[in-house]
Amino acid sequence: MEPDSFKDFSKAMSEYIVNYLENIRDRRVLPTVEPGYMKPLLPDEAPQQPEQWGNIMDDLEKIIMPGVTHWHSPKFHAYFPTAQSYPSIVADMLSGAIACIGFTWIASPACTELEVVMLDWLGKMIGLPEEFLACSGGKGGGVIQGTASEATLVALLGAKVKKIKQIKEQHPEWSDSDIVGKLIAYGSAQAHSSVERAGLLGGVQFRLLETDSKRQLRGETLADAIKEDKKNGLIPFYTVATLGTTSSCTFDHLDEIGPICNSEEIWLHVDAAYAGSAFICPEYRYLMKGVERADSFNFNPHKWMLVNFDCSPLWLKDPTHVINAFNVDPVYLKHDMQGSAPDYRHWQIPLGRRFRSLKLWFVLRLYGVENLQNYIRKHVALAHEFESFVQTDPRFEITEEVVLGLVCFRLKGSNEVNEALLKRINGAGNIHLVPSKIKDCFFLRLAICSRYSESKDIEYSWREIQLRANELLDEQTLPK
Repeated sequence: MEPDSFKDFSKAMSEYIVNYLENIRDRRVLPTVEPGYMKPLLPDEAPQQPEQWGNIMDDLEKIIMPGVTHWHSPKFHAYFPTAQSYPSIVADMLSGAIACIGFTWIASPACTELEVVMLDWLGKMIGLPEEFLACSGGKGGGVIQGTASEATLVALLGAKVKKIKQIKEQHPEWSDSDIVGKLIAYGSAQAHSSVERAGLLGGVQFRLLETDSKRQLRGETLADAIKEDKKNGLIPFYTVATLGTTSSCTFDHLDEIGPICNSEEIWLHVDAAYAGSAFICPEYRYLMKGVERADSFNFNPHKWMLVNFDCSPLWLKDPTHVINAFNVDPVYLKHDMQGSAPDYRHWQIPLGRRFRSLKLWFVLRLYGVENLQNYIRKHVALAHEFESFVQTDPRFEITEEVVLGLVCFRLKGSNEVNEALLKRINGAGNIHLVPSKIKDCFFLRLAICSRYSESKDIEYSWREIQLRANELLDEQTLPK
């Protein structure tokens, strides 16, 4: 492709993107295709000769869009938000154009140095203690991971290396495998599945602890588990505290868990994947009380802060242990400036990394902190608006406290009737919800996801839910 063709192609694509996003309300949020729909629409082999880019543009609506679930539709309320904005899209374009692989400082100094500064900006925005920031002059600093799942695993592997070193100093006769076989980590039973998966990938035992009546992990529960496991010869080394669980957006008691982890020399990692974006608003920072006790902290601006996937910052008070876990130093990756700036290949699982900090830089500059705060506050207000609608209908109930942008609700009655309601809602395809289940209670989740969401969209979603509930309950009352 010649430069002039690229200009035309990129201009046409930019126009297509804007038209898609600004008119996304008009599209059915869930596709109606069946598995395998695309194969008959494509040739069996790649073309031998180049095609015109206009052919690709023509095929977008014919081949791609029929199979797209429109995550950025204001009718999409499933999972949690996945962030997106025009500044971030442009930043991804520039990242793609520069196309560096920033595994060392010398591989592209700007890629490393902008990341250091952006994670200090972001850390200050959410009120992290200065020990986590590179600008503090201490050991701390941040690194952008691909996902919170990666961040949880990276922190676990760092904690594992740290604990093995500590135990070998006490018991030099023990082998690494002897120690690893005794290691045990902890998290809430309400933690994301990626937390337990980190234990599987890290080759250690992971114990999920029961929560209290508000779905929160308490310090006393953790202390009892540690005492029991130490009595049985195990070595507690890592705990994950979740701020904003996936099922119901509840918050573990970090202020209770932290002192226990500190006194027991257990690495404390905070997973705030969704909720962390809200901490840019001072009024929500009470939810992270006790964060000064943590060893690592992670959240996803690519969920709720208008930064396109992937962008998952991880802050470490002392990156040394993670670096020790990943440090392989072949001669072809060495450079004269080693030690003067981070070589981020030592802070992550993959070697290669994209210029992801450009997305933060563009978004923070082109929105400003105040507009980002207003965006979060608007989503929380919309969630409370939906909560008020549910509370006006005596057939429904709210199952969990609404704190941020998630509302958990259900029809009063059996799990089966709620499963039928969800199937009917998603089958109609006008809005999209996903369920959750805690203990024996099946409920529906409505998350405020789209940057286009307005009160009229919340009203629309509530009317759609009521309509499907009316249909379902009317059918159940009909004589057999």
